[in-house]
Amino acid sequence: QVQLVESGGGLVQAGGSLRLSCAASGPTFSATVMGWFRQAPGKEREFVAAISRGGGTSFYADSVKGRFTISRDNAKNTVDLQMNSLKPEDTAVYYCAGRRAGFAVIHRQQSEYHYWGQGTHVTVSS
Repeated sequence: QVQLVESGGGLVQAGGSLRLSCAASGPTFSATVMGWFRQAPGKEREFVAAISRGGGTSFYADSVKGRFTISRDNAKNTVDLQMNSLKPEDTAVYYCAGRRAGFAVIHRQQSEYHYWGQGTHVTVSS
């Protein structure tokens, strides 16, 4: 079982930056594909970014490509999301998610992720 705890959310003006971090418990983090999802008010949760187990491959939603960067540190059991050039439409609760160890494929579908954090709020003011 992997437990995920997000941090780093807050209020920022449009054009600003935030860095979200997700701390994972358990010995299998380095074997776990990790992702970030978000849910805006009144909308369904959507894919933001995901990263391979070794960190060498990452995928992004078109809406954040070029502005957000996902990274991981397997020695520290953390995965981060650097968010730059933030827009009001980035306002959402951001969730860290992980696939079970051994599942190597990087998925965009939330149904493919087995572990979820509690979420952290990001508000971007105009």
